[in-house]
Amino acid sequence: MALREEESMEQKTVYWHLPGLCYFRQLNLAVIGLMKEYPNCFRPGYRIGSVYGTFPGAIWNGGRAVMGLAGKREIEATLKLYDSRGVPVRFTWTNSVLEEKHVYDTYCNLIMRLADNGRNQVLVNVPVLEEYIRREYPGYKLISSTTKRITEAGGVLAELEKDYFLVVLDYDLNHDEETLKLLEPQAGRIEILVNEVCSPGCPLRAEHYAQQSRAQLEFDVGALFACPNSNQKKGFSECMKRPAFISNEEIGSYIDRGYVNFKIAGRGMPQDYVLDSYLYFLVKEDQREFMRRRIGEAIQKNSRPARPAGRPAGRP
Repeated sequence: MALREEESMEQKTVYWHLPGLCYFRQLNLAVIGLMKEYPNCFRPGYRIGSVYGTFPGAIWNGGRAVMGLAGKREIEATLKLYDSRGVPVRFTWTNSVLEEKHVYDTYCNLIMRLADNGRNQVLVNVPVLEEYIRREYPGYKLISSTTKRITEAGGVLAELEKDYFLVVLDYDLNHDEETLKLLEPQAGRIEILVNEVCSPGCPLRAEHYAQQSRAQLEFDVGALFACPNSNQKKGFSECMKRPAFISNEEIGSYIDRGYVNFKIAGRGMPQDYVLDSYLYFLVKEDQREFMRRRIGEAIQKNSRPARPAGRPAGRP
């Protein structure tokens, strides 16, 4: 299996989509830089396809609330850091409770104008905002979000018939062989979330997304949700035991079938969890400790005294 995995990665470019464009900025920039500096330490054929997230305080944001505020210069500087490295930014514009009046928000439109370079991307899940973005910002690649909670193959196929750059698969379908086989002809347009920590088949997940959307829209810093997963340990070793997890030993078979877009979850999680995820999925096993040290050194060298911009307010 290991040989088959290596052969697959040499034949195809595999795109990884990383979390926390603001909060994990230094970590992400370190990994992006080290992939170019030490390509032999990383798995062959792997590329960073995008870095996703939001600028703090943007009411279009969904998934998990991110409070705070970034000024225009901060936004421009962050966008430049990723753009100069050839990595697209992907905004999580997945607030599920938006109304038409919200699409004219000054701050969110400022972000969209500043990032409108023909390469950046947007995750969407509600028609009112999607239609506005298609009309006003046609240069963005639109992606159907996993927050839609489409858990049947027919629904995914319907999404693929629309003009989306990618469709993010619901994590409950990660190991659904019947669905994966059915989607195979369009596997290149499917993105798979490999390290979800939430409970399988959670009946409250959509409700939790809506709660986080309201918290973002109303700037409700103290909003809480009775999540059945709240007592679950958040370490990467615990994540590896979850039913939706896709191991490195399994990823080769997905790549062979044409699935080449993989998303690493991490918004609202500790940075150690995200780092462990990066090391596991992106770095060759015998190079992980070396790369852990190099990443730490790069972060320390490039860190600024100011606090990170916008920490997510918790994870569904």
